[in-house]
Amino acid sequence: MVEQPVEEKKVEERTEAPPPVKREPRRTAVVHVYSSKNDTIITATDISGAETLAWASGGMMVKSDREEGRPYAAMQAATSVVTNLKNKGIFYVHVRIRAPGGVGSKSPGPGAQAVVRTIARSGVRIGKIEDVTPLPTDSMKRKGGRRGRRV
Repeated sequence: MVEQPVEEKKVEERTEAPPPVKREPRRTAVVHVYSSKNDTIITATDISGAETLAWASGGMMVKSDREEGRPYAAMQAATSVVTNLKNKGIFYVHVRIRAPGGVGSKSPGPGAQAVVRTIARSGVRIGKIEDVTPLPTDSMKRKGGRRGRRV
């Protein structure tokens, strides 16, 4: 009888997979920018909008009333809000831009673009930028009465 070589079964050594890396969830804020001709108001909230994390306006940054709606005041306000967010450990934001809307102007004021530019340059990552200006679905009655505003 001829002995055949016995094949040894190789047992694969199973090495345990390394434990999954525990990452902290990305803390994200929503930056609401209301920009009219006369002022720019910036509010940073959590994702749900329930908790306000930081806020500033153009009027808080400049002394003159006529300067409140200008891009410089908006840039200063945005810098203040972003600094507060960074101190709280938030580095990701979504931006929601709002103009007066309704029967008023449907386009945001001059401060809105300055705010977005300042946030982008400050080292905070912007997820999405959306326009949330309220637009009437039917015609709204403009104030002033039937004969209009008499000067």
